[in-house]
Amino acid sequence: MKLGVALPIVDIGGEPAALREFAQAAEAIGYHGIAAPDHVLGANVASRPDWTQPRARSTDLYHDPFVLFGFLAGCTNIGDLSTQVLILPQRQTVLVAKQASSLDVLSGGRFRLGIGVGWNEIEFVGLNQNFRNRGRRSEEQVEVMRALWAEPHASFKGTWHTIEDAGINPLPTGRKIPLWYGGHADVTLRRCARWGDGWMPLAYPPGEEAKAAIATLRRYTEEAGRDPATIGIDTRVSAGAGSQVEWHEEVRLWKSIGVTHLTLANYYEGGHLHRITGRSLGDHIRSMEQYWKAVADLL
Repeated sequence: MKLGVALPIVDIGGEPAALREFAQAAEAIGYHGIAAPDHVLGANVASRPDWTQPRARSTDLYHDPFVLFGFLAGCTNIGDLSTQVLILPQRQTVLVAKQASSLDVLSGGRFRLGIGVGWNEIEFVGLNQNFRNRGRRSEEQVEVMRALWAEPHASFKGTWHTIEDAGINPLPTGRKIPLWYGGHADVTLRRCARWGDGWMPLAYPPGEEAKAAIATLRRYTEEAGRDPATIGIDTRVSAGAGSQVEWHEEVRLWKSIGVTHLTLANYYEGGHLHRITGRSLGDHIRSMEQYWKAVADLL
């Protein structure tokens, strides 16, 4: 099992020095990777009194993940840089394929592309993308990206994409980039079973619901003619509540049901995840150290 950490930009800010110090501290402690979310546009809640979402507001800071990871790849040798998750259908497909491939090369193959279909229609409108067909269109996007990553030239004619004997350069080092699916809908599990290298379920606490969802993914994967053992699972944990003994037991449980990756998310409050009390860079580094010491023997 591999343990990464979500970058708490909401708490520590987005200045280069803070990002560098956090990432280098995570690497020094032993964390396997750094995760970051994706939002391009934020809503002005002053003009939307009915806005209930705690994120994707204009006051919330989100660095572009490709730029962010390009910076962090040069600051650390940490093993994994993952989007959790990139909202694929609000972006141009060929451009994502190019950005992901460039990041893969410049990071030495450390990039893991977590993708989702999104929920914030404001972003799709601003980026001139169709919110209503985003799920179906994302399936074709994956086909296009994989074709572009695999060979120097590709020809593709689909419902939404046309490529006429053209290619991107550079190509990714292994002629593919790991694709992980975020989300909990049944159709997401089916897409992951057909095309994914892993699944990022963020909402489940450890227990029967999580076990059932993992079993469903494995069944769909077998039905798709693939080996379920080849599909990774990355879920979230936090150090904002509970004791070190409880953290250890939670990780042991996740490991026992087949979770391959964990991401420590100490800036988030929701469901089974809890924010740590402090908000400073030092608070987050201390919390990372405490959590690592509590669970390291299981990794």
